[in-house]
Amino acid sequence: MQKYCFLSVFLNFKSKNEKMILVTGATGLVGGNLIWHLLQENDRVVAIRRSASNPDTIRTIFSFYTSAPDPFLARIDWIIADVLDLNSIQVAMHDISLVYHCAAFVSFDDKAEKLDETNVTGTRNVVRAALENKIKKLCFVSSIAACGRDGKIEIIDEKSGIKDIKNKSLYSQSKYYSEQEVWKGIREGLDAVIVNPGVILGVSGNVSGSSQLFYQVQKGLMFYTRGGSGYVDVQDVVQAMILLMKSKIAGERFILVGDNCSNKDILCWMADGFGKRRPGICISKTILWIAGCILEITGNIFHFRPLIDRRSAHTISQREYYSNRKIKESIGIAFKPIEQSIHEITRFYMNKKN
Repeated sequence: MQKYCFLSVFLNFKSKNEKMILVTGATGLVGGNLIWHLLQENDRVVAIRRSASNPDTIRTIFSFYTSAPDPFLARIDWIIADVLDLNSIQVAMHDISLVYHCAAFVSFDDKAEKLDETNVTGTRNVVRAALENKIKKLCFVSSIAACGRDGKIEIIDEKSGIKDIKNKSLYSQSKYYSEQEVWKGIREGLDAVIVNPGVILGVSGNVSGSSQLFYQVQKGLMFYTRGGSGYVDVQDVVQAMILLMKSKIAGERFILVGDNCSNKDILCWMADGFGKRRPGICISKTILWIAGCILEITGNIFHFRPLIDRRSAHTISQREYYSNRKIKESIGIAFKPIEQSIHEITRFYMNKKN
């Protein structure tokens, strides 16, 4: 408890009449970009980070928007807390009006133990703290990984349920069960909205998720797989979140996808942006599955986590299509074309490198 006692000092400076906004996962891709956009309309934003996380990652994100990030960084009120520590989250939410829950652990490694802890238990704690502090509204960042095909439908929407959740990746399961924690909170009186973004593209201070893909393509990538999925610019994700929080909409989930793109198109657009040769060798589903099996077995023998295994090999070779009709009709958002998004991101990384 002592390591969080300094929070009481911070809380004394908060105005009772001020609408305070709290963001979890503030140093991540979504959280960092969200804070930038929130600061365009609010004097200050409260941001949670773990003691081990690096707050400088958000400087890279802000540098995408401005050449002078320091004045904006100074308007962030940092709180050291952990979504796995219920007490610290309860204290952090004191006098908070709106909560954006972006903290999550992203991994397609089926042995990643952090998935259930961070994504499910962490969300349960955030929901409990939100109810106890009587916050006005919560926005939870889920994923299209929590959505699924319902029968033989071609386009997945918000009504599509996952009937075979036990056969999905642990990441998909963790996001699905995280959503269930939010739905429980809604049934107990919590005003909340859930967003299910596709593969999120944007500038991040960490080399993880889609940022790792940009990193690999910048180094040079010869291969691609036949699969495809829904993609979305991070700026569209956070703008949709802000608009939903301003609206009277509650107890709803929304798929956030700009375009349904093939893996090949995504990699080719990235290669073009970095001035690299486009990947020209297609890895078939069979070869990818065999490689996943070999790497999985080798990883078990030599105790390392392989880049892909059998389940992730199946996932990345799938082609799925998602509908963004509901969010467009609800808040009138216009999504940025993914090719344009990739062009802007690669240009930023190239300028930073030079």
